[in-house]
Amino acid sequence: MSFSHLGLSDKVLAAVAAAGYTAPTPIQDQAIPHVLARRDVLGIAQTGTGKTAAFVLPMLTLLEKGRARARMPRTLILEPTRELAAQVKEQFDKYGVGQKLNVALLIGGVSFGDQDMKLTRGVDVLIATPGRLLDHTERGGLLLTGVELLVIDEADRMLDMGFIPDIERICKLVPFTRQTLFFTATMPPEIRRVTDQFLHNPEKVEVSRPATTAATVTQGQVSCGREPHDKREMLRHLLRDAKDLKNAIIFCNRKRDVAIVYKSLQKHGFAVCALHGDMDQSARMAALDQFRKGELPLLVASDVAARGLDIPEVSHVFNFDVPHHPDDYVHRIGRTGRAGRTGTAITIVCPADFKSLAAIEKLTGQAIPKTDLPGYEAPADGVDAESADAASAERPSRSRHGRDGKRDGRRPRREPRRSGGDRQRHDAPAAGAPVAAAPQQPPSIGRAPAPRHEAISEPGDHSHLPAFLLRPIRARV
Repeated sequence: MSFSHLGLSDKVLAAVAAAGYTAPTPIQDQAIPHVLARRDVLGIAQTGTGKTAAFVLPMLTLLEKGRARARMPRTLILEPTRELAAQVKEQFDKYGVGQKLNVALLIGGVSFGDQDMKLTRGVDVLIATPGRLLDHTERGGLLLTGVELLVIDEADRMLDMGFIPDIERICKLVPFTRQTLFFTATMPPEIRRVTDQFLHNPEKVEVSRPATTAATVTQGQVSCGREPHDKREMLRHLLRDAKDLKNAIIFCNRKRDVAIVYKSLQKHGFAVCALHGDMDQSARMAALDQFRKGELPLLVASDVAARGLDIPEVSHVFNFDVPHHPDDYVHRIGRTGRAGRTGTAITIVCPADFKSLAAIEKLTGQAIPKTDLPGYEAPADGVDAESADAASAERPSRSRHGRDGKRDGRRPRREPRRSGGDRQRHDAPAAGAPVAAAPQQPPSIGRAPAPRHEAISEPGDHSHLPAFLLRPIRARV
């Protein structure tokens, strides 16, 4: 089977052959004919199966006829992150060598003026993130009324990042008669609602069950203690003892943890770079470029690198944190084992992660096997769920007092002040002076307050009230 039977133009076929590809992937083989027939397509396939080329190649064929107009793009591709948008542009540059197409990129972190100049010259393909695209339309510098083909890529990631309302606004700005291509790896209920709303009688192309992991990825989990330094120590052990490790992506749940793990690995002599959403665009692109070229073989990243990034020769993926959303696990480990290659994905699990791990195994329908590490003994509190539950049951509640009732590492409490004659003197006697007997306490005003455990026996009993509330009050006339 080759690309020649799919209906692609000669220029596109020549570019595919020059890139070294001879046979299409299942998603490409099934989706490309429907795209060329101008049908709406709902593509569902696990990550790393060639979804990007499934819409780039037929778009290049369709765009050979016609010309772009100023500020009115002919096609629009929406991506959730800047990195994915830049990666799709690279695909157009790669396969559109023999064509004179204007491709523009609208992403954050880049000057509005430079992007506006490109739009003014006319754009055949506009690749954008939703936020920056809406900024240009609200300023009046972009019209979407000429869009013939709309592509919504990584739709489930759009949902996770809160872009669905923006997608709905954009779909109302493009013509009703446009062709829509919708690609996703998972199908949550909210995504299903969006497809029913904006796709018209689509051809559903599903080459794998949603939320399935690639068979080329060897998965495993290792246990560690509950302390953060236990995870970092385990990660260093895994990196040093990994077999055939060429390069690896290390995923963390939070941006702060990305910085911590990056500094820790750098301190222990590892060649590492970092990538998360708070970095400026130039630093993010520089980190990805160094990782792709092999200058820095380790990349510590947040989930901004989990979706769609095509770095074909990633040999290992390490989940430093178990993802909170099970779908993210599928995308994370999909960074390895791409294009038929084999890969390894190891997840570090502490006692607090068992609930998230169970959700992942339920979603994927398979258990993640435990990996034995020779030469490393996991702490006792990271063995299994039963021991974790027992440890949490025996753990004392967090209190400001120690077991003996004293405040650990803090100043002692001051005695509460007492009013009038109830105040006791704590002056220390002079050296050698006899200790006088404690003076007898004068009777306090009113009745003494009743103990808290006593109940009020009669309606007129006010013994539970403090003395100052029982003082008579002189009413003003």
